Amino acid sequence: MSENESTPGQPERAEITGYDDPNAPWNQAWVEEVGIANWNDDVIREFRENSGKVGGAYAGGDLILLTTTGAKSGKRHTTPLGPLYRGDAMYVSSFIEDKYPAWWYNIKANPQVTIELRDKTYRGTGKVLDGADYDEFAAWVLTNNPLLADFQSKIDRPIPLVVLTLDGEV
Repeated sequence: MSENESTPGQPERAEITGYDDPNAPWNQAWVEEVGIANWNDDVIREFRENSGKVGGAYAGGDLILLTTTGAKSGKRHTTPLGPLYRGDAMYVSSFIEDKYPAWWYNIKANPQVTIELRDKTYRGTGKVLDGADYDEFAAWVLTNNPLLADFQSKIDRPIPLVVLTLDGEV
């Protein structure tokens, strides 16, 4: 399915034209008192109740639940993310402007992850790209993903890139 095709039974997604696009899921307002953790909890619950389909800002989009082990705490943390693809390689990034996301640090410390994709759960491995691997992959991403290229042009640090491998169904 291409990134702009709709999922059967879900509304067609509006094309997102840039990182600052007000229709982009990452630019949707959330209530400060609720916090991002509680917002994620609602998305996670909806994902699991509907075999990976969610509504709201992510309706019709591909979404995974990535569970990592905390780099400092050792606790398991689950984060909804939009997977991206380079051929058969699944990768994730982030639009957090001022820091790398916690899941990036967690994978750097412990690459063993759990990936929920649609109605299946997989053991997986995350690889935080760096050095020559990062440079080559980032060059491809910034050429082929205009949203990440737009975001990269607005921040001073390199965008985070993590390649995810599905190691087997749980």
